[in-house]
Parts: sequence; C-alpha cells; structure tokens
Amino acid sequence: MEAERALLGRLIAVPEARQLDVLATLLEKRGAVVVRCPLIGIKDAPDQQRVTAWLQRFIENPPDLVIFYTGEGIERLVGCARRAEIEAEFVRALAKPAKLTRGPKPKRALRRLELEPQLEAAAPTTQGLIETLRNIELTGKRVALQLYNSGQTPELVDYLHARGVDADCVAPYVYASAAEDRQVIDLIERMQSGRIDAIAFTSKAQVQRLRKLAHERNLTQALETGLDKTRVAAIGPVVAAELAAAGIRVDAMPEDSYSMKPLVTSLCTLLS
Repeated sequence: MEAERALLGRLIAVPEARQLDVLATLLEKRGAVVVRCPLIGIKDAPDQQRVTAWLQRFIENPPDLVIFYTGEGIERLVGCARRAEIEAEFVRALAKPAKLTRGPKPKRALRRLELEPQLEAAAPTTQGLIETLRNIELTGKRVALQLYNSGQTPELVDYLHARGVDADCVAPYVYASAAEDRQVIDLIERMQSGRIDAIAFTSKAQVQRLRKLAHERNLTQALETGLDKTRVAAIGPVVAAELAAAGIRVDAMPEDSYSMKPLVTSLCTLLS
C-alpha cells in the first residue's frame, strides 16, 4: 500500500501526447496530482501515397533486413496498410526478413502482430543500431528502414551508404505541436515558482519543443530556473542525452527497461 501511494500529493508534469492518459493514470494510482501539458502530437505522414508505395514494394519483394526505430512507426505502417486494404499481406511479408529493433517499443509492437525481432540494438540509440550492424554481413543485402520523422536523415543512413547499402526508407509519421502556447507558458511559470515537484520527459521532441517555445517567448531564463527547481525524469538514455546536451540535470531514469511503468517506478524512488 505504501508503494501505491509513494507519490501522494506530488505535482508531476506530463508533457506527453499520444500516451498521456496511460502515463497520467499510472502516476495518479500512486497518489500524484498530474499536470497535463501535451507538447507533441503525432500525425500520419502527409504523403500517404509514398508510404503506401513503400508497403507495396515491401509486400512484392521483402528485403533481407528491416530496421525499426519505433513502435509508433510499426503501428502507423500497419494503419496505412489497413486503409489501403493490404494489412494481411504486409504482416505476412513482415514475417519473412530479419527484423532489427531499437529499444523495447518496436519489439512490443511486433509482438502484437505475433512476430519477433531477430536482432536488437546493442543500445536503444542510433549508435546502438550501428554497433549491432557492424557484426552483420550486408554485402548484396537489401535493407528497409523505418525512420521516426519525415525529413530525418539519421547517421544510420550514412553508415549504410558507407557499407554500400541504399536502404529503402519510409517515414510513416511526423511530429506536430499539439498544445496551445499558453499551456506551455503556464507550465514554465509554474516550474519557475517551484510549484511542480517533477517533470517526466518521454521523447527528445518534447525537450526540443519546450526549449524552442521558451526561446521564442524570451522565457529561456525562466525555463532554466524552473528546471533547476523541478526534479527531471527521462524515460531512457536517448531522452537523457538530449537533456544533458541542453545542460539540463537528469534526476531519474529507469535502469533497464525504458517504458512507462519503469519511468513511474523511478519517480517513486526519487520522490518517496
């Protein structure tokens, strides 16, 4: 019972969009008062014809290896296939190639399709994917790659090019600002005044959006002061690295599994 109320009365900011309710519910069950401020929304890529064309190429001639950055990407691809009435064909084709995943979320998304990744990144980062690929023979292999944002050109694409692989890339979704600026400004002001106990970041994009708006509204100093007064939690090493690069202290992060429940557990340990 004590663990269940470890966050009793604590005000915790949740800058999440798609899974805001999931994270908020986990925190509220432990007694927290959740301050909801959705910073980032996720939308299907505007050019759905391009995504559908990628799916059709995949179905007609499955690659030797497919690399997934995110569970969101897998779900968006399946959703696009469903709308194009080729979902069953895509899932069957997806069973054929070796599958390399970055982190636990794409692995879970594959399992919901009753599939398993044959390979997992050495760490849930681009460098982790590259480290794993160094031990794989790629000569003459065809590789498909799911990117995590439209317009992204990750280091991984350059690495594959250097090894003679022209990956067939798809970006099935884009990030979009989902909150009114006033909500974000209010969050900054509440942190600055010391009224927020902790803030839990679950993506790099949230950190970038918060800092960008603070800069645009001349609130950079207010944000820095607020983050100094507020405990900061990161869902995993990718988010923690983004925070550290911005000079933001990270007080809590799950040790092994980088998902919602371990994030809440790390907050309970920090604040109890």
